Amino acid sequence: MATRNTPTARQRRLATEMRRLREQAGLSTTQAAALLGADRTMVSNIEAGRTGLSGERVRQIASLYRCPDPALVDALAAMAGGRRSHHWWEEYRGKLPDGFLDVSEIEHHAARIRTVQTVHLPGLLQTEDHARALFELVVPELSRLEVELRVAHRLGRQAVLDGADPTPYSAVVHETALRMRFGSRKTVIAQLGHLIEAGERDNVTLTVIPFHAGGFPGADQSVLYAEGAVPRLDTVQLDSEFGPVFIDSPTPLANYRTLLRLIEQRSLPPAESRDFIHSIARDV
Repeated sequence: MATRNTPTARQRRLATEMRRLREQAGLSTTQAAALLGADRTMVSNIEAGRTGLSGERVRQIASLYRCPDPALVDALAAMAGGRRSHHWWEEYRGKLPDGFLDVSEIEHHAARIRTVQTVHLPGLLQTEDHARALFELVVPELSRLEVELRVAHRLGRQAVLDGADPTPYSAVVHETALRMRFGSRKTVIAQLGHLIEAGERDNVTLTVIPFHAGGFPGADQSVLYAEGAVPRLDTVQLDSEFGPVFIDSPTPLANYRTLLRLIEQRSLPPAESRDFIHSIARDV
């Protein structure tokens, strides 16, 4: 098994889950190495994502660790193997921060995506001109090439909502994000129209929290929640000034599932949300 220096987000997550399987089996790294007929370094490399695994090897290790969850084992085996160069976002490696590529990878493999945005519109629902206006305001200032690379990457991410088998997507947007004006009046009107059209797709649920709804849990956060093949493999992504932050521990995941449910309950129904966006567009 080859050793890699820069595992992707999906490879790191598989590594984390292999460690959790070992810990749940009550095994030390030394004991696990003995079961696997390897040394502790091999176990450490597997659990750091430095060593690639095949689906067959994942199943073997899970069996030795006596994992009682067949659905989880199937999902982990599906995560193993494969060449990362197969995916479109790899063309941006070395050109954009790795965190951008990690978000792409997580969205691509998600069974369902949910998001809450309080200040900015969801990246998967942004027009090209809106995205460009956002990236032109980044501090420190980006070069024209950097702006265009980020815009192209953001548009590439949106492919998960298209095609023969589009990913189910649920977005809650606060009125603040709808009224923030990025770019020209033409850009703003086109962006609002794009949101209305997106909300009419069968795989997209777009709802709005208006100002008059008042406060709500998590009002200070923008959250991306990517559901995995099984709930244990869900991932939360939060924005920070240092780049994306990923959360995958069981208790925080459960808390974010509750948070999203409460926020979604505070938003207007989809039809009312579309009417609400229409009314904002008329005021622009």
